[in-house]
Amino acid sequence: MKKSNLYVGLISLFIGIVFLVIALNFESSLESLLFGFSGSGIGGGAVVLWKYYYWTRPENKDRYQEKFENANIELHDERKTILRDKSGRYAYIIGLIVLFVSIVIFSIIGSLNIIENSELIITYLAGFLLFQYIIGILIFNHLNKKY
Repeated sequence: MKKSNLYVGLISLFIGIVFLVIALNFESSLESLLFGFSGSGIGGGAVVLWKYYYWTRPENKDRYQEKFENANIELHDERKTILRDKSGRYAYIIGLIVLFVSIVIFSIIGSLNIIENSELIITYLAGFLLFQYIIGILIFNHLNKKY
């Protein structure tokens, strides 16, 4: 296993501990968010560190090498690459549909005065929709030229 995995685990654990210290020492309306960040940092970092320790032990090195080779084969398999591309496209289309529906729902909620200042939400969603559409076209054109 690469040393970078160890560093990522340590950094994630450190960031989680920093968020925990901030959440415990300061009362704020963001306290629950800080506890969530601390839990994800500490939990994710601990898992990465445990995996690094487990796979770098001498009795597991051969199994890790075999696992790494199989993962590399799966990653470069043409059929799976095509399926990943298709699934990415479907996710993109679903994201566009969700954004269209969200704009309509937020417009209705704003018209009924359920949420004040809904113009900001609608503007954000419309901007996100435009961004997602444009970035999809740019990436497609880039890949089309490249291959």
